[in-house]
Amino acid sequence: MALEMKNADAAALPTSENALTGSDRAYKICIRCVMDTSDPEISFDDQGLCSHCLRYDRMVRNIIDKADRGEREGELGVILDRIKHDGRNQEYDCIMGLSGGVDSSYVAFMAKKHGLRPLAVHFDSGWNSELAVNNIENIVKKLNIDLFTHVVNWDEMRDLQLAFFKASVANCDIPTDHAFPAILYREAARHKIKYILSGSNYATEFILPSAWGHQSGDLRHLKDIHRKFGRAPLRDYPTMGFFSQYIWYPYVRRIKTVKILNYLPYNKFSAKKTIIKELDWRDYGGKHYESVFTRFFQGYYLPVKFGYDKRRAHLSSLINSGQASREAALEELGRPTYDSDLQQQDKAFVAKKLGVSELELDAIFAQPSRLYSDYASNAALFDMGLKVKRMFTRL
Repeated sequence: MALEMKNADAAALPTSENALTGSDRAYKICIRCVMDTSDPEISFDDQGLCSHCLRYDRMVRNIIDKADRGEREGELGVILDRIKHDGRNQEYDCIMGLSGGVDSSYVAFMAKKHGLRPLAVHFDSGWNSELAVNNIENIVKKLNIDLFTHVVNWDEMRDLQLAFFKASVANCDIPTDHAFPAILYREAARHKIKYILSGSNYATEFILPSAWGHQSGDLRHLKDIHRKFGRAPLRDYPTMGFFSQYIWYPYVRRIKTVKILNYLPYNKFSAKKTIIKELDWRDYGGKHYESVFTRFFQGYYLPVKFGYDKRRAHLSSLINSGQASREAALEELGRPTYDSDLQQQDKAFVAKKLGVSELELDAIFAQPSRLYSDYASNAALFDMGLKVKRMFTRL
């Protein structure tokens, strides 16, 4: 039977599939990972293996296994030498985003360990937890890395985030996830840096249902939602359109993205131990919980409104990469997404920061759930662009 959510609000609401389509699809969970029919697009083979695991086996298992055996170190060495050579006459030879989370902190550590000279870029969206701020300060101090911080125009950010909540779509973290890469590319171009080090990796985050959130880079989607539900014009908010992402920056400015963790034996738990020891890093809880907004969005909004628990996807990636057992993952899913008292504190804090009352926020959340396709988007264009990009981008 389906695992019951411990959050009382979440338990009282239908799953996303019922909410959005009225479907009475029978509950099913993968025999290997913990993905289930809360993903409306999931399918299973005759043995009960889900489409996410089958895609993992087909697309990335060999890559991750080779990295775990140390068989991609030669490839990484060639890339690192090229980064150093191409940036030899510049102040920085690479650039990276720094959120204070595990992945970006470990990338910073490995970059310096391998002799790179990165510029760290942080996007202050107005929602940083105190732990995240402390982590960032410790990292740049310990590693002697220069840090550029872009502080968002809060009136614009607040208006945009509230617009996404009013739109009733699943991915309400788009305002942050869109702006950060836009700033990163802009700063790379300004400093004539040719390489972006990314903390994105297959070992811990390959599995993520597309139905749980639309592409954050879709500027047309962002603008349509803001046009329908926003009030303040977006004059300072950093944006990046399809042309910039797929043509201008990669082919005209020749800025390449290197997912360095895909070349290393990357284990989340070992990485945590390393950055705790070497960088005085402190744990903040769940994946991406370094942001108060993201913690609330992933731990409260998505489970309550849509029945989506992003821990399922994160844990399923860890199961497939051998970093977690299915039994331990199921046990974790049996617990609340995070402390219920903190959830209520976060809700009050989010409402206050967004300039609405808790009752108004509850009324917004109670509106019928919508699909991203209910709004304008460049989904087809992005699908085509991603296919082309994968042929030319380093894994």
